[in-house]
Amino acid sequence: MSNKTVFGKIIDGEIPCEELYRDEFCLAFRDIQPQAPVHILVIPIKPLESLKSIQEEDQELLGHLLMTASKIAQKEGLENWRTVINTGEKAGQTVFHLHIHIIGGRELKWPPG
Repeated sequence: MSNKTVFGKIIDGEIPCEELYRDEFCLAFRDIQPQAPVHILVIPIKPLESLKSIQEEDQELLGHLLMTASKIAQKEGLENWRTVINTGEKAGQTVFHLHIHIIGGRELKWPPG
């Protein structure tokens, strides 16, 4: 990615966030426009645009992101939650840096919309 996204700026500390977790591979923080009582984003430090741009070498990172999302959801006291990865503009992706939404704290209907 040639231009730094808002998430790249958050990773670099240029934009503040309510950080919940950070390690060498990912960062988790509360969404500033929550769609539920709990709405957290987990993003890789590596600037991947979306699932369209992943490579074989990213397999371990993707597993780490999902494990981290699960641990954070449970730490937040969620017994049920939705995990969402939007891929592409027509699927609802608005920031083109791969991110996982953890959404919970209320009953979630299906289909989502």
